[in-house]
This record gives sequence, C-alpha cells and structure tokens, in this order.
Amino acid sequence: MKRIWKTGVMALALATPMAAQAQLTDAERAAVLARLPSDDGSDLADATRGKIAEIPGGLIRTSDGKTVWDAGAFDFLNAETAPSTVHPSLWRQARLNRIHGLFEIVPGKVWQVRGYDIAVMTIISGKTGWIVIDPLLTEEAAAAAMQLTESKIGKRPISALLFSHSHADHFGGVGGIISADEVKKRKVPVVAPHGFAEEAVSENVLAGNAMTRRSSYMFGTALAPGVEGRVDNGLGTGLSVGTTGYLSPNMLIGPEGGLKTIDGVRFDFLDAAGTEAPAEFLFYLPDFKVLHTTEVSVKTMHNILTLRGAQVRDALLWSKIIDKALVKWGGSAEVQIASHNWPTWGQARVAGYLENQRDAYRFVHDRTLGRANSGMTLHELADGIAEPSAQQQAYAARGYYGTINHNMKATYQRYYGWWDGVPANFNPLPPVTAGKGYVELAGGADALLAAGRKAQKAGNHRWAAELLNHLVFAEPANAAAKAALADSYEALGFAAESGIWRNYYLAGAATLRGTELPRKGASTQSRSFISAIPTAEFFDALATRFAAERSGNMRARINFILPDTKETLGIMVNGDVEIPRYGATLADANATVTLNRKDFDAIVLGETDFPKLMQSGAMKIDGDSGLFLRWLMLHPPFDPAFAVVTP
Repeated sequence: MKRIWKTGVMALALATPMAAQAQLTDAERAAVLARLPSDDGSDLADATRGKIAEIPGGLIRTSDGKTVWDAGAFDFLNAETAPSTVHPSLWRQARLNRIHGLFEIVPGKVWQVRGYDIAVMTIISGKTGWIVIDPLLTEEAAAAAMQLTESKIGKRPISALLFSHSHADHFGGVGGIISADEVKKRKVPVVAPHGFAEEAVSENVLAGNAMTRRSSYMFGTALAPGVEGRVDNGLGTGLSVGTTGYLSPNMLIGPEGGLKTIDGVRFDFLDAAGTEAPAEFLFYLPDFKVLHTTEVSVKTMHNILTLRGAQVRDALLWSKIIDKALVKWGGSAEVQIASHNWPTWGQARVAGYLENQRDAYRFVHDRTLGRANSGMTLHELADGIAEPSAQQQAYAARGYYGTINHNMKATYQRYYGWWDGVPANFNPLPPVTAGKGYVELAGGADALLAAGRKAQKAGNHRWAAELLNHLVFAEPANAAAKAALADSYEALGFAAESGIWRNYYLAGAATLRGTELPRKGASTQSRSFISAIPTAEFFDALATRFAAERSGNMRARINFILPDTKETLGIMVNGDVEIPRYGATLADANATVTLNRKDFDAIVLGETDFPKLMQSGAMKIDGDSGLFLRWLMLHPPFDPAFAVVTP
C-alpha cells in the first residue's frame, strides 16, 4: 500500500520573492520530519476501508447551478509529496480528509458519508428505517449525501435523527433529508443532548458578526484552494456552501446518559456537555461494538478556544470524559467513528487512540497550570514547549485544528483571564496609537520597514510580523509595509502544521494584498433557523447594535406584542443603553408595536420591511410612531467585512 505522503524532498519555503531568504536549511527540514510519528499506512487503510461509491467528481450543485461542494478543486492533493508551501504533516492530513464517498463501517448495519462537508454523516440500519446522525452543515450537501446512500444501500424512511452536539455543521443540513412536517406526522425521534436547543441557535446570535468575519480567516473561505492557499481545516477539507436550517429535538438525553433503544438499536450515551460544545454527547452501540466519539475525540487535537471566538472550553473535563469512555468501552469497542475524519478499527488501536487523545488534553491543562503557578505569563508558558508524548506517538493527537500553543493560552485565560499580570499589559495602547509610537521610536516608517525586512532575511518572521504590523496600523495606506507584512504572514502560514493557523495567516496576507475572496459560505438565513431563535435573544442582539452616540440622549419606552406566539417585550432606552425586558409590557410606553413573530422573521430574512408591514396592516403602532421610527433607525447593521488585519 502506498503511503499517503513522502518525506524525501521537503522544504518549508516561501513562494514569494523572499523565498531565498525564508527557505529552511536541510537541518531544519530534517528536524521537522524527525518530530513526526512513523507512518505505517494504517490511517490510509482506515480512511479507504469499506468504500462503496462516491459522488462523481465530488461535485454537488444546486438545481440552479450554484456550487455547493467541489472536491475537484483539491485535486492538487493528489501529489504524494508535500510542496514547499505546505507543512508535510498537514499535507498528509489533507490527503486523508479529502477521500470522499459512502463507506460501510459494519456490514449491513452502519455506514458513513465522508468528504462532502467538514462534518461526517453516519447512517445506521434501524428496525423500520435509517437512523441518521449529524446531517452535515447545509441542506444541499445533506441531500446529496442521502441520495448517494439510498442509491447504493436502498431507500427507506428516516426513522430517527441524532444531533450529537450544538454546532451547526452537525444539524444544519437536516432540512435536506426530512421536513419538520414529516417528523411531526410520523413522530420521528429527533435526539439531542440536554441544552441543545438553547445552545444551537444562540451561540452566534449575540457575537455572530465578529465570529462570522473571523471564521472567514479561520476556515480559509477568503482563500482559493491551492498549494499557496487553502489546503485543509484539520477536521475536514472545508465547509459546504448552502442553506443551514434547524429542527427542534423532541427527545433529549440528560446528564445521566445511559442506555436507550431507538428504532430497535441500542445506544449507550455518555454526557459530554462543556467539552467541545456546551451541549454534546458521545455514545456506544453495543450490538455493533462501535464507539461514536462525536467531536470529543477526532483525528486531531481540537480547540480549547477557537480562532473565530467562542466560550473557553474545559481541557480538564475534556480529558476526563475521554477517560470515562476509555474505561467504559475501551475494552470492548472494535470500531471508533466520529463526526469528523475517518474511523479506527481494532480494539487495541481504539483504546490506544483514546489514551493519546485523553493525554493530549490533560497535558494542555496540567502544563498550563504548572507553568502559570511557577510564574510564567500568558505568552511565555506556551512558547517553545516540547511536544507531548501523545503527539510524538500518534498523528491523531497532532495540532491540525487546535494546537498546544493556543490551547495552553486558552486554558490560562479560563483560569486567570485575558491579562498576564504584567502592569504594562493591563491597559496597553490601542494598535494605531502603539503603531505610531513604534514608527517614531524606529526613526520613521522607512527605518521600521527596514527592520522588518532585516528580520525576514534572518528567517525571524514572528518578529518581522510584530514590527511590520505596528507600521501597517500606523500607516494603513503604506503599500510597502502591507506587502512586507504579507510576506511574513505567508512564511508563517506555509510553515504551519495547523490548518487553521495556515488559513488565518494566509487570509491575512490576502487581505493585505487585496486578493481576499468575497464572502461565501453556509447561510443561516433560513426560516427554520431564524424562527428557532428565541425572541429574547433577538432583542438582546438588537440592543448590541444600538448607536448610542447618535441617539441624542434618547429616552423611550417601546412595547412589542407578538400575537401569534403570545409573547410580549418592553424596551427601555436610557440615553446610552437599551434594556429589553422579555415577558413584560411597560405601563409608561411611548409606543406599542403589534406584529406577528412570523412577520418579524420575514423582516430578518429580507422578505419584507417595517414600512411594508405597516402599509399592509400586518403591523400596528399605537402611540408615538415617529419615536418608534427614530429608535429603529438607531440600529444600523454591522459591516460583515470589517477590517481585521488593518485599522
């Protein structure tokens, strides 16, 4: 069997005019390769085992011709040898992740569809139909995955759905394989962990605009696929492009977990809330000896804090949950599957895989606390630390998605907060002010640019990036500064083993060079998703857009009445703050607005607006309508493409 990558010729070089200076020496290249575990071909065997069929060309399009997924865009990964612009370990991971198709896991019982989204969809043969687990991110990708499945193993009704956790790439495609009406009519179980509904629709509501913008950097959607662009995300090749929907669960698995029978198949659940997601479980199928580790344990180290932003996760709890699974099922599970990447076969290999995963997260937690309690600061404790033995022994624990570096910083943040304890860092200058100070200190922009270029020639791109970033923030129109900073970002990206580090660096370079691709990704602007957002969350999010500086010290009291959902909400505007009070009406209201929630959703979806609703009579305003309209105008939309790497 061919190995999935070669180590004979490798240079982590910079494919720019700076290449001659940035290229690593033979000794440095040898050191990179020496750190990697041996490759016995078992991962490639696991990733290809049981393949039945694939979508021709890996191409998924909508009925009107829009591309949802194009595996062909990553044909450059056919080369076994990593190019000079991609870390060899990431190249190996990318080649494994792009293997796509329908795969049989347990003969006649369990299958997976992999490689058509960042996530994996699992299908189990139940007593009366198909039990589907994690129906991908978008409806279009899920529909194509189900069509491939049914074309090869038969058409049966969907008898149950399982959403393993509260991230959209594991439930968003549900509308592509079944409708809410059919679920209700046939009483199809929709199983999810406790807390799912609250977390699934609320995580990105309040902080959604900034998360989405940073996601374009993290997932590389700002980059074209290629050896100098997007290669892989660690968890999978990339995100499908389409519509993300939502379906409310009707069966929740509580903190106690335990054995449940779903359409004749036994599931033994283990609660994993607070690890990779606020609401999550993993489960064992005792009849098939299959352990599904959802996203708690995948073929990479995960994130304690994602680069897009999220709540900081608990590395200690994460390690303990994996250990619970190891103790409970490590001696019996013969196959491990997950919501990303490929399976592991063999009881001893499954147990070894869980041990390495457990140890990696425990290492992050304990070494962070050990170093912090010894006096190391936020950026000191993660810098230059030796790789843990778990990563030295197994590719599956390596940092293709999360990394030891930023996971240790996140764990520090969880315990100690954003500040490292150094007084100078308690209230640092904002980037533009600091940048101007550095320019003056260096003796002018040309001198600072020269210092950055000198650091680049010495191969010190971290220091070069720090110097040049100050110059860019001081002088955002300085084309030479932006080009130089882009050079260092590219050098750092090309050398990154982590797919998301690579993406973020290279997307930053693309922004500086003006080559960033327009935003394209999954859209949550579907009625099923929008209607699932609680009304209280909607108005809390609206309050974050309140332009207090333009309000003229507005004082207002506005009531909202939503007859179709029998909800009420009062908004108090006190000059520079807006306070929504859910479930109440204000006795001293200046205006009372009556409209159905479904019409409010239509406004969010862009299907209508307030003036149209007023003209049609679907919306009524009692009281001071002029005040209401002035209040409304004080909520401008956020810029979805706001500046990240420049002021």
